[in-house]
Amino acid sequence: MSTCDQFRQLYEAYAIGALDVEERAALEAHLATNCPACTRAIEEARGLVAQLAYLAPEASPSRAVKKRILDAVRAGKAPAERAGPILPWWAWAGVAALLVGTVVSGWEARRESAELRKLHDELTKVEAQRRALAAQMEQAQRTEAILADPTSKQVSLATKAANLPGVRAYWNPKLGIVLTGAKVPAPQGNRTLQFWLVPKGSGKKPISAGIFRPDAEGNLALLIKEPPAAITDTAALAISDEPEGGSPQPTTTPTWVGPVA
Repeated sequence: MSTCDQFRQLYEAYAIGALDVEERAALEAHLATNCPACTRAIEEARGLVAQLAYLAPEASPSRAVKKRILDAVRAGKAPAERAGPILPWWAWAGVAALLVGTVVSGWEARRESAELRKLHDELTKVEAQRRALAAQMEQAQRTEAILADPTSKQVSLATKAANLPGVRAYWNPKLGIVLTGAKVPAPQGNRTLQFWLVPKGSGKKPISAGIFRPDAEGNLALLIKEPPAAITDTAALAISDEPEGGSPQPTTTPTWVGPVA
């Protein structure tokens, strides 16, 4: 948001002297920088306020005043004096006050509308955070349930690299798969790790079960709620190093492989 945007709703209120001390000081400090846009806007607002009196409704003269004017016209001369002002001064003051009040009310309405939009944005952020937290809690609970369930199948994924740790998978037919590991190095650059289910039967291609990267400390905890294949149809699990975004099929020899007995 530009500096001028924060003062956009204050021009009319400033012109009629309706700003509080802090808002007025902030706007005048900004005007002191000779900002052409805000200076022009303030001049236009002052012009609008100066024209408020012209917005008052026309007043119709009384019958007595009309008679005096007509009599004077018939006599060929202007009336010597008026019976009184067509609209009393206090009525003009009331009209001006009403118009000023209308401007102030409009400014207050815009201000309240901006505050409501700001509140709505804050509530939207809070709701997004709440949903994210709920998703994290649901994931943690499901992960714990898979690890604790004795019916979950444990699969050890071994590696031929001497400097790499092993990885374990826990597969529960009802709850999904949890892939765990510790001190797992992150792939280089924009590369990613990709998890594969290798189907039983010759000639069948591996099925991607997701991409992931370990955290900064090398911890790995990947949850696959709905595996793309059944455990009874899977011969092995594998992890390969792939380009960012993953690949339809492995482009490198899998770093970790474990048979599903």
